[in-house]
Amino acid sequence: MAKKGNRVQVILECTEHKESGQPGTSRYVTTKNRKNTPDRMELKKFNPILKKYTIHKEIK
Repeated sequence: MAKKGNRVQVILECTEHKESGQPGTSRYVTTKNRKNTPDRMELKKFNPILKKYTIHKEIK
């Protein structure tokens, strides 16, 4: 049986990349504990297309 827990998989998408108008997207998949962080996550991750660290926000 599968475990029922608070940990869910989330997708993080770059905010600066959308504004730049360049083709492609920078996305990361990670997990979070829904009980500890009920709001949307924001992390600084590396964007290989822009070649710098940018803020990635949770989508969906």
